[in-house]
Amino acid sequence: MELIQSFSVDHTRIVPGIFTSRVDYLGEYTVTTYDIRLKRPNIEPAIDVAAMHSLEHIIATYLRNDPDWKDEVVYWGPMGCLTGFYLILKGNRTPQELYTLMLGAFKAVAEAEEVPGAAPVNCGNYLMHNLEMAKWYAAEFASYLEANAENSDIFEYPKSERLVIQDGRHFYDS
Repeated sequence: MELIQSFSVDHTRIVPGIFTSRVDYLGEYTVTTYDIRLKRPNIEPAIDVAAMHSLEHIIATYLRNDPDWKDEVVYWGPMGCLTGFYLILKGNRTPQELYTLMLGAFKAVAEAEEVPGAAPVNCGNYLMHNLEMAKWYAAEFASYLEANAENSDIFEYPKSERLVIQDGRHFYDS
């Protein structure tokens, strides 16, 4: 089987940031999946599961209530590796165009007094939430985004480096 696009990214070199993961053209619609990466894979510890769950609830609620974006949001959910989230939007915007939205979403977590939808009737695991840890992770990521706003590395997946031999040809290692 062919590897899917997100498994083809060099996870040894990716940094936290906002990246375009894939663009799908579905008839007359374009849908774009964004990688909102909070942690460096295999280097930093994964995000605590209960905090990740709380971040999912709070930020999904924020995104679906933002008057400028709510009609474009298709999905917000955690990555299985617990190093970030996937955001799926209608259309195709650059990661830089999502910067203000993501910064606002993560800053909004600091103001949350409760986790929306954290009740048995609304959530499949309503006891698995940690608002205080969610606030900590959100503040860490918001500070990182602010400190790196001018750094293109937080908006572009790392490109594979290939050895160029003397005659200008690229060397591929299998």
